[in-house]
Amino acid sequence: MLKQTTGNRFAYFISLIRQSLKGGEHDYTQGSIRGAIVLLAIPMILELMLESVFAVVDMYFVSHLPDSEAAIATVGLTESVITIIYTIGMGLGIAATAVVARRTGEKHPDAAAHAGAQAILIAIMASVILSVAGFIYAPDILRLMKAEPRVVEEGTIFTRIMLGGNIVIILLFMINGIFRGAGDAAIAMRSLWLASLINIILCPTLINGYGPFPELGLKGAAVATVIGRGIGVIYQCYHLFHSKGNIRMRWAHFRFDFPVIRHLLDVAWPATFQFFIQSGSWIVLAWLVSDTGGTHATAGYQVAIRNVVFFILPAWGLSNAAATLVGQNLGANQPDRAEKSVWLATRFNALFMGIVMLLFIFFASPIISIFTDIPEVHAFGVLSMQIIGAGYIFYGIGMVMVQALNGAGDTRTPTWINIAGFWGCQIPLAFILAKWAGMGPLGAFIAIPVAETFVALLAWYFFRKGNWKKVEV
Repeated sequence: MLKQTTGNRFAYFISLIRQSLKGGEHDYTQGSIRGAIVLLAIPMILELMLESVFAVVDMYFVSHLPDSEAAIATVGLTESVITIIYTIGMGLGIAATAVVARRTGEKHPDAAAHAGAQAILIAIMASVILSVAGFIYAPDILRLMKAEPRVVEEGTIFTRIMLGGNIVIILLFMINGIFRGAGDAAIAMRSLWLASLINIILCPTLINGYGPFPELGLKGAAVATVIGRGIGVIYQCYHLFHSKGNIRMRWAHFRFDFPVIRHLLDVAWPATFQFFIQSGSWIVLAWLVSDTGGTHATAGYQVAIRNVVFFILPAWGLSNAAATLVGQNLGANQPDRAEKSVWLATRFNALFMGIVMLLFIFFASPIISIFTDIPEVHAFGVLSMQIIGAGYIFYGIGMVMVQALNGAGDTRTPTWINIAGFWGCQIPLAFILAKWAGMGPLGAFIAIPVAETFVALLAWYFFRKGNWKKVEV
């Protein structure tokens, strides 16, 4: 009887996986909470795993260029700045997820589609401004990040292409937020599968010049990434207008609706600011590592960060599932079901991140060896990966709690949490340890898990208070 029960549970789990990958309409306000989490989380985890592949693929191939140190430093410093672009995309994506999820939970699909279209208009306007500024000031940005002259000289074109083509970054994040809010996580996943596959094929092809393609070196990595993401956005747009799932747009939805735009911005600006606080802190840490440790420390730290991101993004996928469930269940007037969904997602995320923590602590050296064999770079990479990895369980807990608050539309509380955790704790502690205590890059590394643990505890406290259940979106 036990074997039969276990077999039935396994068959049920496999059927959920198949359904989650297939996509389609599903009511996440009814039925099993575990089933709802699996249906949403698996495509969201796979979606963000593929997003993390972008960073790892680029880092792997540029690390094999002749001047690998300069190439790695360029990619790392540029990505540190591009986190501001990610910030805008993720902030708008959170607003779109919260509003679309709430309208979906209320059974108003046309209103959900209209809100998503207005979010796209906001994203396009923001990206145009950033593209012009990034293209013009690319070398100044690298100098500001304490890049050495040879890094500025060789890396300016890479930075110009990446910042100039930021529209595909913002739209990829933001439109996937629309699909997640509607519960169409499988479409979001496939868009990044496609984008990553194109990038994986084009990256070595354009860097090394295979077949009819010219050898572009470091510039080829940027071109491949922009093309890959651009194709992913085209795929998203096709499904926005032809989807058979929970959301389908019409051109009429794109007529400027200033009350809806104002409402989206009211939700989006705190979400954008909370990620700006976080990304700004990471930029300061990258600057601090570069200033106190030079190119060796920067290269090692950036290799480690790419691997850290590779495992954090899947955990973020599970957190996004919790945000969708919170939004839709609040829309359906089921706050208790929303809360239960978050606690269950938290347990899953803590378990996953605990396993990754052990991987980083005990296998950091062979992981870093995949990307570099320069002893000094390798040493900094291993050290930073082990220290950052020590706080992974708390990262997982904090992610779910923060995203749950965002999914409820309470984007202001996570903003204050991030101000306290990153600007009140991480940056001052990093400066104290790195400069005043003379620990150099090690001090910056230590500040990361300390601050992330503090953020997790604050997020847990405010989620337990339950004020998010009363937020109107």
